[in-house]
Amino acid sequence: MPRHASNASIGLKLGDWYKTMANLMVRNVDAAVVAALKARAGKRGSSAEAEHRRILAQALCKPKKKSFAQILSKIPPVGKDADFKRVED
Repeated sequence: MPRHASNASIGLKLGDWYKTMANLMVRNVDAAVVAALKARAGKRGSSAEAEHRRILAQALCKPKKKSFAQILSKIPPVGKDADFKRVED
């Protein structure tokens, strides 16, 4: 299956303005991947380059997930353990 090179200029949206970060050249991309990228971009009404940027940003710039301990520490105190009846199954 033939492979294609894809060039994309990467930008990071910061508030209402863009800061150009770098140029990214992706080589040896499988033709099926390029076709899927173009199809997805077409469904969104955007260019393949814009879709490429969106996919990269979504995959790599997600906020870090909080640990279970961090989530538990944010639960407000609602009483003492003695205030709650334990039910045995």
